[in-house]
Amino acid sequence: MATKEPREHLLDWLRDAHAMEQQAETMLKAQADRLVHYGTLKARVLQHLEETEWQKAQLEQCIARLGGSPSALKDLSMKMMAFGQAAMGMAVDDEVVKNSLQSYVFENMEIASYTVLIAAAEQAGDIETRDVCQQILAQEVAMAKWVLDHLPGTTNAFLTRSAMPGMEAKV
Repeated sequence: MATKEPREHLLDWLRDAHAMEQQAETMLKAQADRLVHYGTLKARVLQHLEETEWQKAQLEQCIARLGGSPSALKDLSMKMMAFGQAAMGMAVDDEVVKNSLQSYVFENMEIASYTVLIAAAEQAGDIETRDVCQQILAQEVAMAKWVLDHLPGTTNAFLTRSAMPGMEAKV
């Protein structure tokens, strides 16, 4: 098995993170487009969409600084996965609750990914990438906390709307 330097792993993992942010961007856009009755949630999703676009641009700069480019194949496959998740969400009657659960899980995957990237950047001596990933990590932690803190309220709003005749509750 061939050996790899920490910098090579870092570049691979940055490409993975870029693809992950592509997936997040697609998922957040789909959620925001469909949310009608949950204004606070929609506003936070739109805010995180802006953060995600910034994160993706920062990752592109880190990748370029290391002499690479994002992986078109990884980006496309993650976008396709996000489209599938959005389509499945539309098929259930509790879409807002399922999307909130999915968002919390996804945010925690991002938290773990950026924690790995920070350690890899430190070992590779790439302080600039480490600093970028620390900024992104803080945004992901804040979003995960927000989603978790608002799960009871989102659930209660859904259950209340769902119990009212003629009231749409799913989004």
